[in-house]
Amino acid sequence: MKPEVVVIDSGGANLASLLFALQRLGAHAQVSASPSHIGSASHVLLPGVGSAPDAMQRLHAAGIPSLLPTLQAPLLGICLGMQLLFAESDEAPEGHGPARCLGLLPGRVTRLQAAPDRPVPHMGWNQLRLLADDPLFEGITSNDYLYFVHSYVAPLCDSTLAVADYGQPIPAAVRRDNIRGVQFHPERSAQAGARLLANFLRIGA
Repeated sequence: MKPEVVVIDSGGANLASLLFALQRLGAHAQVSASPSHIGSASHVLLPGVGSAPDAMQRLHAAGIPSLLPTLQAPLLGICLGMQLLFAESDEAPEGHGPARCLGLLPGRVTRLQAAPDRPVPHMGWNQLRLLADDPLFEGITSNDYLYFVHSYVAPLCDSTLAVADYGQPIPAAVRRDNIRGVQFHPERSAQAGARLLANFLRIGA
């Protein structure tokens, strides 16, 4: 039986490419902001491109934040979607304080610090350093490159599964129970990204 996959419509520009990547793997996948569709899915993905406040406003308008803590299905946050899993983000209008996020993981997302050899955003291919075993990374090694585009970074915490080096260890993947997140874009990461998505679809299947 094909997984019934829902990609949450968070307004990101990567929705179509992620949907096509899942369909190439044989998944029955749809983009939706309907809590009933999301709640009945076998696997749920939360992508994101843009700002945390805008994405959270869209999610709240659809009634999604209160649903996500109740999900039993595997949930995968991607790029901004991973950052939204945390409690709050510094990505907010000046003078408004941190943006409130989903609070599924503790901690605060902060802006990357630029350096002459490390521009912000962190954009391009980077290697992972795996810190813990997880089915999400089956067949993926620390020699594999994944594609990153981001200006903000999640905190290092007990939930960190993998890091990338960009002048400092950057959390590249996290997990708590059925909730996982990746900072990179698997749908743009060639064979390693396709392998990671295929691994995600097998979790809980």
